[in-house]
Amino acid sequence: MDAAETIRAKALALGFDAVGFAAADPDAARADRLAAFLAAGFHGEMGWLAARADERAAPRVLWPAARSVIALALNYAPEGDALATLARPARGNISVYARNRDYHDLIKGRLKHLAQFIVSRFAAEVKVFVDTAPVMEKPLAARAGLGWQGKHTNLVSRRFGSWLLLGEIYTTLALAPAAPHEDRCGRCRRCLDACPTAAFPAPYQLDARRCLSYLTIEHPGPIPERFRAAMGNRIYGCDDCLAVCPWNRFAVAGREAKLAARADLIAPPLADLAGLGEAGFRRHFSGSPIKRIGWRRFLRNVLYGIGNSENIDLVPAAAGHLVAEDPVIAEAAAWALARLAA
Repeated sequence: MDAAETIRAKALALGFDAVGFAAADPDAARADRLAAFLAAGFHGEMGWLAARADERAAPRVLWPAARSVIALALNYAPEGDALATLARPARGNISVYARNRDYHDLIKGRLKHLAQFIVSRFAAEVKVFVDTAPVMEKPLAARAGLGWQGKHTNLVSRRFGSWLLLGEIYTTLALAPAAPHEDRCGRCRRCLDACPTAAFPAPYQLDARRCLSYLTIEHPGPIPERFRAAMGNRIYGCDDCLAVCPWNRFAVAGREAKLAARADLIAPPLADLAGLGEAGFRRHFSGSPIKRIGWRRFLRNVLYGIGNSENIDLVPAAAGHLVAEDPVIAEAAAWALARLAA
């Protein structure tokens, strides 16, 4: 086998589900799309996206020695309907990827094993990335032949649908690049029409300021009132645009046990979550990606969910936070109670 096939075989043996290769060359078209995204302010308060935009646009700006990018993916397709919990308003809906262990830790560990293999076998230098550096993961994965960026801007695979978690290895090793995947969205616009907050100004464009994943995870203050009702019981992330993709019919459930949903995170009662307290939150979500947003931001989301539940049995769960020291929490509790009273 040549170097690329040797690396592919090792990556699959380590548990990755898809592997591709791309040259570490600049991509003018992707750079232009990133510049337009930032110029429109679609990144909201994610200033880190703009701060190192030049490194995102060209791998060699981040690391001049890079010659190739190895794109790797892990399938996390859920068992059953990813949106089933939306029909249970007294329960919280958590994005599929966050229903168990933090995938960053899982993928990074495997990337390091693969990187060590590349160094020992080919005497090449490597750098490993998992959503923690200025790397445009989805465009690179598309260039490496893993799929294409759909109209919802996420990666779509003919084999795994919209359920892929990504990681990358930059290397000084010259590897034959894969052919980019053809866009197979066609005239379909299910992902665009499914968005609860109309966060897509046009196909292949996302305004993060309207996206519930951004608002529930990245946005630090009170969520604008015009989006709160649309949240429903989505308390961490949103999978609507991913889940309705027709290519998911080819996806099989992810095989990684550490990403399989914990039973208590598939549809947790909002009342229980509202009563966790800060220490309880840290214990309950130890090892989970949810822990990184902190108890206050999570509680804010839970209170909005309670307000949308139309369930007066949840009044005590919200009322207990009316006098919270954090004004964002106190206001969210007041909003929830006003909604329930109505």
